[in-house]
Amino acid sequence: MNTANKLTLLRVFMIPLFLVVLYWGFSGSQYAALAIFVVASLTDLADGYIARHYNQVTDFGKFMDPLADKVLVVTAMLWFVQSGQMPAWAVAVVIFREFAVSGMRLIAVEHGRVIAAGWSGKVKTASTMVGLCLMFLPLPGWVNTVCVAVIVVTTVYSGIEYFVKNKDVIPMDQI
Repeated sequence: MNTANKLTLLRVFMIPLFLVVLYWGFSGSQYAALAIFVVASLTDLADGYIARHYNQVTDFGKFMDPLADKVLVVTAMLWFVQSGQMPAWAVAVVIFREFAVSGMRLIAVEHGRVIAAGWSGKVKTASTMVGLCLMFLPLPGWVNTVCVAVIVVTTVYSGIEYFVKNKDVIPMDQI
């Protein structure tokens, strides 16, 4: 197992730890959970860089890395829904986009085409991670509202851009 895949697995194992710390509820548990979330998010940057830079791209990594990212993000968002800091519809938008993009990628693969992540998808991921980190801090309520808005807008924009740029994957005569 290479370094990039080890970092991805580390992120996967950090997700239940993140939840345990949040639900434990000890004094400062939100800060500890934030620290775990930040480290897990940074492993995403590190494993991607290492995989590309040191030629450690594997099929396992192609599958597990985006899955780990999605589970980490959705886990944090569901926590914020439960704590009343994020509306459930915002999480539904994020989940819908992820399923739609994953479905489009599967169709593309059937046609022998690999669709790489676009710049707007990277902006979406970064803004989502930063927004979620800010939501762990004791900031005024309007900051959460702004974070949720940025997450939803970047999610919708990147999803639309993804489908527009790759509309040829699904021929119109099949709809």
